[in-house]
Amino acid sequence: MSVRLAIIGAGLMGADHAKIFADDLPGSQLQVICDMDQARAKAVAVATGARDVSNNPEAVIARDDVDAVVVASPDFTHAPLSMACIKAGKPVLCEKPLSQSSVECLQVMDEEMARGLRFVQLGFMRRYDQSYVEMKQALEQGQLGRALMMHNFHRNVETPAADFTGAMAITNSAPHEFDVVRHVLGCEYAAISAYQPQRSDARLAPVVMVLETQEGQLITIEVNNNAAYGYDVRAELVGEAGSIAINPVSYTRTDAKLANATAYEADWRGRYAEAYRRQNRAFLRFVKTGNFPEGGSSCWDGYCSSVVAEAGVRALNEGCKVPVEMIAKPEFYA
Repeated sequence: MSVRLAIIGAGLMGADHAKIFADDLPGSQLQVICDMDQARAKAVAVATGARDVSNNPEAVIARDDVDAVVVASPDFTHAPLSMACIKAGKPVLCEKPLSQSSVECLQVMDEEMARGLRFVQLGFMRRYDQSYVEMKQALEQGQLGRALMMHNFHRNVETPAADFTGAMAITNSAPHEFDVVRHVLGCEYAAISAYQPQRSDARLAPVVMVLETQEGQLITIEVNNNAAYGYDVRAELVGEAGSIAINPVSYTRTDAKLANATAYEADWRGRYAEAYRRQNRAFLRFVKTGNFPEGGSSCWDGYCSSVVAEAGVRALNEGCKVPVEMIAKPEFYA
C-alpha cells in the first residue's frame, strides 16, 4: 500500500523532499503540495506528479486522503504544524528545528506524550550520513577507546542573507552539530562557550563554540558562514585509543597545469543527498509500521538542540561560559 503524502512548503527543501519521494522511494504517493505561493506549489506538483496543490496547511493535514505529512515550511511554522499533525493522528517528518524556542518544543512534546504515541520524526539527516554512521560504529565497537574530544567544522560559501548574525549561526546552522554529536557520543551537554574572531571586513565572522559534556568530554564546533571556497563539513572524533575523521566527499580529481584539484559542493543538498534518501525511507517505514526509526531524531532531540542553541547565544552575547540546563528526559522518549 502506498503512503499518501502531503508536502508543506515548496521551497528548496520541500521541492527536494518531493523529488526524493517521487523518484527514489516506491511505496509513496505525493498527494498534495502545499505552499502559500500557489505557482511554486504547482511547479513542484507538475515536476513530481503530485495529485493536488493547496495553500492551506491545516486543511491539508486534516484531509482524509493524506496519511502522513512532511513539513518543510519556514522555521516558525514547524512546531504549530507538528502539533496539528499530532492532533490529527498523522506521522510527520519535520525539518529542523522543531522550534528555536525550547518552551515551544516542550509544548510539542506534551502534545505527543498526551497521545501516548510517537508522531514526529525530525529532519536531522546527518544521523543517516555514512560518515557519522561509521564514526558511531567505531566508538560503540571499542575501536577508539573512551571518547575524549570531537572537533567539528561547518562551512558555507556565504551567509544566506545580509542580516544573518552570529546568533543565527548558532540557532540555524549549528543545531546539526549539536544533534549529531549527541547522537554519535550518546552524550548530553553541561556547558557551552562561544567566540568570534575579528574579520578585516564587514562580513559575518565565524562562530567557534566549545562545549563540555556531562561525561567530561570536550566538543569544538566552528560555524563559518562566509568561508568563500565551498560547502565543507568535517568532524574528527578523538578517543583514548585512536581517532576517526570524516573524509571530504569528492568523486573525481582533476590533474592539469602542474596541479591537481577536487571540487566542493555549493551547499548541503548534494553532500547529504544519500542521507536524505535514507532518512525519508526510514520515515516511510515509520508510517507503515508505527515503529519509530532506530536512531531517528525525536521531539526530545529537537528540544535538546534548542536548549543548547539558546545557551550558545547567551554565551556569545555575554562572553562567558553558560550552563546547559534541561529537564529530565521523559520516559516516553527513552
